[in-house]
Amino acid sequence: MKRQVFLYGALLAAGTLALQWLDYQRLARAHSGDIFVFLIALAFLGLGITVGTRLARTRRPATFDGNPKARDALGISPRELTVLQEIAAGRSNKEIAANLNVSPNTVKTHVARLFEKLGAKRRTDAINRARELGIVS
Repeated sequence: MKRQVFLYGALLAAGTLALQWLDYQRLARAHSGDIFVFLIALAFLGLGITVGTRLARTRRPATFDGNPKARDALGISPRELTVLQEIAAGRSNKEIAANLNVSPNTVKTHVARLFEKLGAKRRTDAINRARELGIVS
């Protein structure tokens, strides 16, 4: 009895498989163009995702080192560098003095020394020269 049930089940499975195969063949012939369009669209989708993730990947900006060789060559002190960065941020002498907790006269002295070292006559010249040298960003 078990053998007959097993044989009957195997025959039904083979028949079902044959019918599914024939149905697949009919479907593949009737819609071959659609299948090809789907496969091409799928390939372009994969390509788009790959290219998109590579282009949209956020890159970490290079760390800004402030060109220590140029600073040393010009003899700019760390305090003068701080004042130069404040000037590049657009702050006035009074604002710089308040931020650094020094008198405005001290800031004026630092600015005057920066002008001498950078060969500048005004703040914009000093900032442009410092940016050319890579001292400030």
